[in-house]
Amino acid sequence: MNWHTSTIEDVFKELQSNRDGLSTDEVAKRIQQYGPNQLQEKKKKPVWLVFLMQFKDVMILILMVAAVISAIVGDVKDMIVILFIIIINAIVGFVQEYRAEKAIEALKKMSAANVRVRRNKRVEQIPAAEVVPGDVVLLEAGDMVGADIRIKESHSLKIEEASLTGESHAVDKSPDPIKEDDVPLGDRINMAYKSTLVTAGNGTGVVVATGMHTEIGKIAGMLQEKEATTPLQQRLADFSKKLSFIVLGICVVLYFIGILRGEKPASMLLTTISLAVAAIPEALPAVITIALALGAKKLVKKNALIRKLPAVETLGSVTYICTDKTGTLTQNQMTVQEIWQNDQFDQSIPNIQDGQALLLAMTLNHDAREDHTDSNKRKGDPTEVALVEYAIKQEKYDTNWEQAFPREQELPFDSDRKMMTTVHAVNNEYLVVTKGALESILKICQPANQQDITKRSDQLAEAGQRVIAYSCKLIKQLPKEGDLEALESDQHFCGLAGMIDPPRPEARRAIEECKTAGIVPVMITGDHPVTAAAIARDMGILQHKGDKTVTGVELEKISDEDLEDSIQHIKVYARVSPQQKLRIVKTLQKKDQFVAMTGDGVNDAPALKRANIGVAMGITGTDVSKEAADMILLDDNFATIVKAVKEGRRIYDNIRRFIRYVLACNFAEILTIFMAPIVGMPIPLLPIHILWINLVTDSLPGLALAGEKADTKVMQRPPRDPRESIFEQGVGFTSIWVGILMAAIGLVTQAYYINDEDAHWQTMVFTVLCFSQMGHALVSRSEYEYIFRIGVFSNRPLIGAIALTFILQLALIYIPFCNEIFNTEPLTWTELGICLLISTITFHAVEFEKFIKKRMGKL
Repeated sequence: MNWHTSTIEDVFKELQSNRDGLSTDEVAKRIQQYGPNQLQEKKKKPVWLVFLMQFKDVMILILMVAAVISAIVGDVKDMIVILFIIIINAIVGFVQEYRAEKAIEALKKMSAANVRVRRNKRVEQIPAAEVVPGDVVLLEAGDMVGADIRIKESHSLKIEEASLTGESHAVDKSPDPIKEDDVPLGDRINMAYKSTLVTAGNGTGVVVATGMHTEIGKIAGMLQEKEATTPLQQRLADFSKKLSFIVLGICVVLYFIGILRGEKPASMLLTTISLAVAAIPEALPAVITIALALGAKKLVKKNALIRKLPAVETLGSVTYICTDKTGTLTQNQMTVQEIWQNDQFDQSIPNIQDGQALLLAMTLNHDAREDHTDSNKRKGDPTEVALVEYAIKQEKYDTNWEQAFPREQELPFDSDRKMMTTVHAVNNEYLVVTKGALESILKICQPANQQDITKRSDQLAEAGQRVIAYSCKLIKQLPKEGDLEALESDQHFCGLAGMIDPPRPEARRAIEECKTAGIVPVMITGDHPVTAAAIARDMGILQHKGDKTVTGVELEKISDEDLEDSIQHIKVYARVSPQQKLRIVKTLQKKDQFVAMTGDGVNDAPALKRANIGVAMGITGTDVSKEAADMILLDDNFATIVKAVKEGRRIYDNIRRFIRYVLACNFAEILTIFMAPIVGMPIPLLPIHILWINLVTDSLPGLALAGEKADTKVMQRPPRDPRESIFEQGVGFTSIWVGILMAAIGLVTQAYYINDEDAHWQTMVFTVLCFSQMGHALVSRSEYEYIFRIGVFSNRPLIGAIALTFILQLALIYIPFCNEIFNTEPLTWTELGICLLISTITFHAVEFEKFIKKRMGKL
């Protein structure tokens, strides 16, 4: 049943209730029928199961196999390190999933603790959980609405519904039925919704929905939506699968080649196990976690709090940002932009000169109060505060006006009249001042130049301004208290004031930067479509002829297929419902877009949870939106999102740097072990050598690469295709040819010195591979720029990691104790010099590749 279109009598009849409320026996029956007035939680997984689910990731399974292999090889230390990494990743994943479950709990906390109802013909105060459909509820200022209610009586009743509708101002409530069926929540002025706040007046109503059947309950139900998989998770899953097949294939081939060459099965098994250990980048999860954690730490300093670490990288892959307007793109502070005084104003007001009448009206007609903590500011309704403060700042303003025109009477603003009137004494007469909606003011004025006034008002509205109209008249004596007809009639049109919530200057720049970076900004707001479109044009969101603005009512009539076809042309959504916000996000995702959704209210929570990255407001945001989001803006500023996007791209670039680096290094080790027997040479590396190279080359430089600064062009390129493999954009190709080069250098070194009885060929091959990988780490810092251009020492942790690895490698070569453990031999100074010289080949080759690409225009 559409409660908002029904009369109150029909509502009572449908719910089998009456104006005196329900009896105790009837309440007991209805609690059995409808259940308690509470939000239900989805069935939770046991804590132990949530923890175990963290181990189903392919990369984690590979690492577990690596730990077993390390134990078989006999390297207990390496096994312990791998298991430690596995457990840390499981704990991080467990904590993140546990925190996500708190979104529904935050919804429950928003519910009213107690409500006043009329039962057994008397008023009772009961817990909100005991409210049932049919209860008659009493509402007054300060109350949290305990259920969805059809208003029966309203006495200047105002309810703040921002958490549900996104509207920043309180809504005046009326008991009258609404004729239209498909009216948005924000326009259902005869309804009050659970968990909204009564800000003024009082009234009564009948409960029509409780628990999960309320509007906020429906939102709680939508929060059960499955969360989207992050690009990082998708790409790493793809990476892990491909790596597993490659390693398995190489190990099998190598084992059978060894058997065919007459090698012992046990010896070849040990070799293939060593090869498997070399191929698995066990430091990858740790590097990714640390990279994301460092990024999250930086973002906190930039007013972006990350709740889930993968969200950092996800922001870097975002193609659409669906943002609210108020407070995010705008300053959330109403400001008078301009005023227009009627040229034909013919009311002579004592002691008022030409050009002062409108300022006088703005000064007198308001309920704003002085702020005792700051004499330069006022408190009250933001619209009235803005109007008064504007008037005070003008040159023609007179500081004596409020004393010279003392207030005698007042008719408060009413949603039916859409006007507010005040009466002021002046020279034995009375000045009546009225402000309100233009159509209401024109009805009580009927000026000769009405067409000019309407035209000017339209111009202000088209500029995105909210229009307030003023009129006034002089009367000889005070009418009876509340005599509307005597006061609000035969007035003279005074003028117009155009107001706007001004855009944030930095938001304009951020939107421009979004477009440069290939990201599409979209406005989703509860505001009027004309205002929303004007702001969007001013901000640069609406720019092209094909860009569209769609209202919630229009969106409801569009089929899913048509919406998919047109959604990439829609840049502004106005007056949308929570379900529609969720629908927008889902449709964009069907178009293979990665969506960031900003929001602050309960109504935004489902879309925040469903979006690839949910961004909640830290200042104005509700607990529900914050719990459902991946990131919280501490300053509620759209520009902060763009900073986070840049950080996300930097993080992803650094992860790609590490993967490109570690794949090349591991491929070099695999190829060296694989090719040596094929060309008739013994396997040059022992299992302990492979484990050592993995330990010192993968971990320390990898962690240092995670802290690399962003490239200068990071925000001048489009987002990466969400379907793109992590091996694309040169990662796979570079890893292969660099790996081949390093393996060739090692094999040539082995072939040249193996027949020299005085040479320590195995230690030389071991050293060349280790130092070559350090050189590769140094040039892996950028895909585009030469190392000397970005600064050799600009990444000090990497320089420290390379220096430490160099010292440790020398220790393995020259300390007798290490010689015994690692089966190494001291090199002569000549041999060490040759190793260092040969190792620089990789460094120069990668730098030369950048030169070739620049000459070919690929960089």
